[in-house]
Amino acid sequence: MESWRIIATALLGGGGLVLVLLTMAKVRDRSGRSGTVAISGAVAFTALVLLCVLTVTVLPAGVAWGAVIVVGVVTSALLLVG
Repeated sequence: MESWRIIATALLGGGGLVLVLLTMAKVRDRSGRSGTVAISGAVAFTALVLLCVLTVTVLPAGVAWGAVIVVGVVTSALLLVG
């Protein structure tokens, strides 16, 4: 396995976990229901795990690093705004 795949997956996972937590916090603020928060967290975490598995296995380098950049930019923007 190539080392760039491991590095990209680690960066994607770190930024993605923060993004999952931010998503859950935004849903909690808007709805106030714990069931809705749990569902949004499960959906976001599943999407993150799927993206990480695809990054480790089949995605080309440009797409994998593009996903890392997008997740990093979105996470940074949400942290700065919120």
